[in-house]
Amino acid sequence: MGCASAGPAFAQYADGVSATVEIASEERRRGLSWSDGDPVLRGTLSVPVAEGLSLEGTAVSLWGDERHGGADAVLDLGAAHVRQIGGWRLSAEGRYHLFPGASGQGYGEIGAGAGFLIGPASVDLNASYAPRQSSLGGDNLYLSATVATGLPGTPLTLSARIGRSSGEVRDPVQAARLRPEGTYWDHGINVDYLMDRWFVGLRYANSGIDGPGSRHAGASLIGRVGLSL
Repeated sequence: MGCASAGPAFAQYADGVSATVEIASEERRRGLSWSDGDPVLRGTLSVPVAEGLSLEGTAVSLWGDERHGGADAVLDLGAAHVRQIGGWRLSAEGRYHLFPGASGQGYGEIGAGAGFLIGPASVDLNASYAPRQSSLGGDNLYLSATVATGLPGTPLTLSARIGRSSGEVRDPVQAARLRPEGTYWDHGINVDYLMDRWFVGLRYANSGIDGPGSRHAGASLIGRVGLSL
């Protein structure tokens, strides 16, 4: 997926294990700030366990984020499977999101995606679904489309994404975590620069939320710098 928050390509070693560390000016997911607009530290790890199958983990500092009950961090733990069939790249994943420093905030979701090439550009269509859980006040479905391409003659990659969040609401207070005003759209544009093990990126993120729940959900420009280990 894409969930989720993917950066430039990780350094790949003979054993296939990959990892990154980075600093970002904000943690945004699906158009919503998960860090109350504050800078964050992020670490990722991917460990292959079989052909096309890997165990993956991400840790992000949240510094007492109000959106997730005052959580100090979020840990995204799960597995992903990717398979190439002809010109299609198919993927499936399952993840659980833990929130250290907060009680009763964890939730799980599953996802699937399909990607293909159109000339120099790659197109990815993804769906993520969080089944009904008390921590979410219902369920949550996220659909997204991403287009990415490298700029010829440069180490720059340009990508654009649009997504839609929807779902059933049983507890409006809890449901506002991921959908402050019910169904909404989000969009973003990324520019990434990769040089050896270093990468830097600039991201524009915005959402269609403009009512009482629009705090940290409007337009934002996010910078990031990191290192592949």
